[in-house]
Amino acid sequence: MIKLLRILFSIETDFAFNEETQQRGLEMMLDDCTNRCIMVAELNQQIVGMCTAQILVSTAEGGIVALVEDLVVEDACRGEGIGKELLLAIEGWAIARGASRLQLLADQNNTRALEFYKKMDWKVTELICLRALTM
Repeated sequence: MIKLLRILFSIETDFAFNEETQQRGLEMMLDDCTNRCIMVAELNQQIVGMCTAQILVSTAEGGIVALVEDLVVEDACRGEGIGKELLLAIEGWAIARGASRLQLLADQNNTRALEFYKKMDWKVTELICLRALTM
């Protein structure tokens, strides 16, 4: 999964790859399998794709929503439906936990990803992402 995050963060320019940091994040995801999920796709006993999600409470929805992150498929396996299956699996996981909405952030310059989400019937919103680092 670390290898996949390296690929993803080479595309998403707001993030820098750091193996130790990404390893710590993955371990935290795995520590709470009730509210966090990592879906993986395997081919020949190798992980070739992944997608993560976390449960949040939304005051706008008055309930549970899911934040989707880290959808990435190895270059050689793209176009085979793996990303679609991962996203649908994450959606099923979130719905089973009562999520009424899924949301994600995508790099505005990642046209391939944006086209993929459009094909998956995800809608662009008027919201923008802002962030402040606390460390």
